[in-house]
Amino acid sequence: MYLSILISNSMKNLSLNPDMNLEVKGRLIAKGTDAPLTGPQYNVRLFDRDLFEDDYLGESSLDENGCISIIFAPEKMNSGTLEDKYPDFFFVLYRDGELIFQSKVMQDVDPADHATLRMGEGAVIDLGAFLVEP
Repeated sequence: MYLSILISNSMKNLSLNPDMNLEVKGRLIAKGTDAPLTGPQYNVRLFDRDLFEDDYLGESSLDENGCISIIFAPEKMNSGTLEDKYPDFFFVLYRDGELIFQSKVMQDVDPADHATLRMGEGAVIDLGAFLVEP
């Protein structure tokens, strides 16, 4: 899955507009075929890993190109500790309601280290590509 995150400033001085939502976009690729995963049987959920309870950020189905889009308010990332300065993202993939894949936790995603600025939108963070066993 190729994952990028649009981050606005409501989160830790990252913003151009504090009222903007955050958007995660991605694409799921079937391992061994390089074809996109598609169909209504697939669903992706995004979380921010926290010490006591993970923050559920949103979910998306897959379009005909295997793409997802998850939009959420920055307030959904309620850090439980002062040490948790940046989000620790991970996602899970379900097929017909059954968990079939969970990504590794992408710890301390600091937009300042990974961001490309999009004027009027926020920063785009590229978390890399993920291949999934279909």
